[in-house]
Amino acid sequence: MRPSMSLIRSASRVARRTYSTESVPQRKVAVLGAGGGIGQPLALLMKLNPLVSHLSLYDIAGTPGVAADVSHINTRSEVKGYAGEEHLAAALEGCDVVIIPAGVPRKPGMTRDDLFNINAGIVKSLTTAIAKYCPHAIINMISNPVNSIVPIASEVLKKAGVYDEKKLFGVTTLDVVRAKTFYAGKAGVPVAEVNVPVVGGHAGVTILPLFSQATPKANLSNDYIEALTKRTQDGGTEVVEAKAGKGSATLSMAYAGALFADACLKGLNGVPDVVECSFVQSSITELPFFASKVRLGKNGVEEVLDLGPLSDYEKEGLEKLKPELKSSIEKGIKFANQS
Repeated sequence: MRPSMSLIRSASRVARRTYSTESVPQRKVAVLGAGGGIGQPLALLMKLNPLVSHLSLYDIAGTPGVAADVSHINTRSEVKGYAGEEHLAAALEGCDVVIIPAGVPRKPGMTRDDLFNINAGIVKSLTTAIAKYCPHAIINMISNPVNSIVPIASEVLKKAGVYDEKKLFGVTTLDVVRAKTFYAGKAGVPVAEVNVPVVGGHAGVTILPLFSQATPKANLSNDYIEALTKRTQDGGTEVVEAKAGKGSATLSMAYAGALFADACLKGLNGVPDVVECSFVQSSITELPFFASKVRLGKNGVEEVLDLGPLSDYEKEGLEKLKPELKSSIEKGIKFANQS
């Protein structure tokens, strides 16, 4: 048997043992941007999740094909594909969790501001629809730049009178996934046993992995810690360069997005002590939004956990990231409040 097929079948058996679909609540999950580089593998991974009973796939075009493809997989969820704005309402109605990887990649000649304006506009429109058609859904925001996009979504929801800070998440799980992988490689420990909190934001220097809190403990030098921090912060660039400018981190981002969505679903279903890092409204620093460990439950955020003890290097990194993160948050709020 090929290892890949063995892994998939093993995972399916574990899922069936862990969750009896007769007792698992009906949960509708929507992926907005399901035809894209992140959206397609994310749709596949959500189809494999036994906690999903209805999978709604939306994009401006091409989604019926993606939906038809994944619908042939013999797992629990029913799949429907929706293409075009006129079908967005049907895609969203009754959703428990909405995952948004929608957006465009940067093209030649396009400035970062151009990219921001396009993706921010897309997310603003989608969030407006969420406020109208499924205002109580948990929103998992993947679209970049997360540091600005989450504040945009919060302002849109506030204007619609449906904002619940407990249900809006910026997905920073890929930073955690990378930190775990890189740390395990240097520490020589099994990656499945590793845990590393990552706080701050979701871009460059705003990403702060807390390797001093990593488990299992490893006696790594300061030079190693600095190198691991830098690699975690530059993980996206590493993938872009490896793909020679022909793509970005789509597969690993889809995996991270599926992990976080699974955590949200477990929280909704009452599974105890579900803790993940996420970019949320927060009061643990002076910034209005901040990524840190979050306890998930039936209402979304049950508790935003404090940062815990930091090394001197991490304390320095925390102060360095604040001005850039503050600027990104303010940029998002300003965009949202423009006419």
